[in-house]
Amino acid sequence: MTGYNPEDEGAQMSFAKDMSYIDYLSLDPILGAQNLQSDAHDEMLFIIQHQTSELWMRLCLHELSVARDALRRGQFQQSFKMLTRVARIFEQLNNAWDVLRTMTPSEYTEFRNDLGASSGFQSHQYRLIEFILGNRNRAMMKVHEHRPELHHMLGQELGTKSLYHVVLDRLGEALDTSFPPEAYQLDAPHKAHDAVAAAWVTIYEDPHAHWHLYELAEKLVDLEDYFRRWRFNHVTTVERIIGFKRGTGGTSGVKYLRRMLEVELFPELWNIRGAL
Repeated sequence: MTGYNPEDEGAQMSFAKDMSYIDYLSLDPILGAQNLQSDAHDEMLFIIQHQTSELWMRLCLHELSVARDALRRGQFQQSFKMLTRVARIFEQLNNAWDVLRTMTPSEYTEFRNDLGASSGFQSHQYRLIEFILGNRNRAMMKVHEHRPELHHMLGQELGTKSLYHVVLDRLGEALDTSFPPEAYQLDAPHKAHDAVAAAWVTIYEDPHAHWHLYELAEKLVDLEDYFRRWRFNHVTTVERIIGFKRGTGGTSGVKYLRRMLEVELFPELWNIRGAL
């Protein structure tokens, strides 16, 4: 029996002059970016877990930015596809914690000191995702002052409406109403507002009359649902591996992460469920 030769079926086998898979994906720099600081076996897992998370977050930012632009133009269907994709990305990020949890506390201590002061708390992409979604806090920018371009990027985001602010614009248009300035805080976390909650109650009490906004609301709830699960899995993973030690970046570790579980991105959409 002869061996299979893909060239017999027309597959291209030489890439001396053409773009290859490795070239297109820039795999050489990506696969060479795992710069281990120790001889610990599990450091490779730790680095790849965080690098791949950053890649997924980059895609989140791409999708959220375009979804917000689509909503500014009133293109609801286009935004639905992107918001659904972001929710699925966070499902993927959730699954990644299961891989990291195969590392035991003893294995982590073998290289933890080699991390220096580096911490996921310093992820500018995660911070930008939170800013776009509405959990805004100017004080969180300070950690990026040593990188002026990143600090500027975050500052620019705080100067524009969040995704939820744009949603509120479309909600107000549909109901021929407007919301007070307190509902549009640019550099502070969004807080539940009675007028916004009342508007969403109108949508949910007659979804067929405002189906595009009803569906949009559920897309946002779905997204936040997966985002909350990601935060919860983050807390349990950290507690499982380091207990209640302080984080490498100086945060209180699990205590800080537990406080983040209380954050609501779209509070009115959760609160109205008990009012219907």
